[in-house]
Amino acid sequence: MDFDHVLEHLRQLHTGHDDLRAFCDFPDDVVAQPVMARHMGAKDHFDAETGLIGNEYAATRSLLKQLGPLAYWRDTYAGTNVSERFMDEFGCFSLIGHNGFFKSDQMNAWMVYMPAGLYYPWHQHPAEEMYLCLAGEAVFKKDGAPDQHMGEGGVTLHASNQPHAMETLDHPVLCYVVWRNEFTTKPVLTYDDAT
Repeated sequence: MDFDHVLEHLRQLHTGHDDLRAFCDFPDDVVAQPVMARHMGAKDHFDAETGLIGNEYAATRSLLKQLGPLAYWRDTYAGTNVSERFMDEFGCFSLIGHNGFFKSDQMNAWMVYMPAGLYYPWHQHPAEEMYLCLAGEAVFKKDGAPDQHMGEGGVTLHASNQPHAMETLDHPVLCYVVWRNEFTTKPVLTYDDAT
């Protein structure tokens, strides 16, 4: 894998999107770091996924598929009351940050994948966060705001410690997710609504 190409792709994705640029600059301190691959069930679901609708970010989707076998797939909610199905099917790996292909003190970035018909329970974290939907669609929920049915190219912003949740219905979803501060505190479940 040409990681210089990966980094340049991420830079162009970020700098080419008005909302991402406004949220934070693409970091200028990014350096590559080794990753020990760690697979979870979500990797297999993502590999087999054929329902991600949309073409605008097809190149990014393809790149994430290539990175999947090399990535450290996260189990952020291990040991909580989230369902076994969620633990098996919710997919996330770091692009920039802890256990990611790159590190930066200015920004963290992940890919997040959910198959159709999956609920991501209410959770929160100190980091301010922006989601960019790369393909598919989902209902994005956040405290103090109406639900947002979002598809390809849509963005949503979560303030520090603002509870939020996500649900896929008939289609899966794939997102690029950015944190701009407070990188060391992991998400925690907000309510006892995990299923």
